[in-house]
Amino acid sequence: MVSTPLATLPVPPEVMRLQVQARRETTPCGDGDMVWHVWGAARDDVPPLVLLHGGSGSWTHWVHNIEDLVAAGRELWIPDLPGFGDSASPPAGGDADALVEPLAEGLRALFGPRTCDLVGFSFGGLTAGLLLAAHPELARQLVLVGAPAMGVVPERQFALKAWRHLPEAGQIAAHRYNLAALMVRDAAQIDAHDGLALGLHVQNVVRDRMPRRRLAHTDALARALPRVTCPVHAIYGRSDSLYKEWIGALEGAYAAAAPDFRGMALIEDGGHWVQFERPQAFEQALLAALGAGAQGS
Repeated sequence: MVSTPLATLPVPPEVMRLQVQARRETTPCGDGDMVWHVWGAARDDVPPLVLLHGGSGSWTHWVHNIEDLVAAGRELWIPDLPGFGDSASPPAGGDADALVEPLAEGLRALFGPRTCDLVGFSFGGLTAGLLLAAHPELARQLVLVGAPAMGVVPERQFALKAWRHLPEAGQIAAHRYNLAALMVRDAAQIDAHDGLALGLHVQNVVRDRMPRRRLAHTDALARALPRVTCPVHAIYGRSDSLYKEWIGALEGAYAAAAPDFRGMALIEDGGHWVQFERPQAFEQALLAALGAGAQGS
């Protein structure tokens, strides 16, 4: 078996600090549990804010945003989605649709009849759309961040390198390539913050137990959104590698698909992992969307 770089990259201090601050909750998932990480205090006047990470990820996809969103007065609930991070695999299936029922059951167990504000990044956005299409009562509003599967791209806009068969040095090189190809606009972000992006990415992808996902390359989200009844917002980096020159077609696709589409924000100088690369601009757009949606819902 090829050794993985996981053992050679320590947990970043920023992640350790946030882990210490978090509360851990679990809900049933397949043969084990889905793990939820919680920050901030519950409020009667504001629903919980649930953030879903992207594919081959974990709660650490939101590492730059947690403290700012808590400071803005939100209680954050960030699961490791089934099949990723510390959570068990879903009971059946290996794509976003397999996560719908474990998530629905988890949200009901944690919040009862109370709704949440739901934010989904990339694969997590597709998952969130499928979840609310099946269970629209679970969320007050939905924010989709860098979400795929809107049916506007004629062919895949990026190619990633396989890495599991490589020796350790080759794996690191492949992870650097993949981060630059998919996740960030500015390759300097890979080594910024003492290599935080690379460290997080490596520690996440080696725990991905759902490697054969395909729905993100279809129009599954666009087909699900007509059944989502709550306000829907979209946030993307203008240079998102999923879309490239097709990014301009997205707003019209959302308006056509979502019955209560409230608008799309494009973050300048941001790539696919926009909340990591441009955290302040992203948080400003997110809080503005959540505020507007709450007033008009």
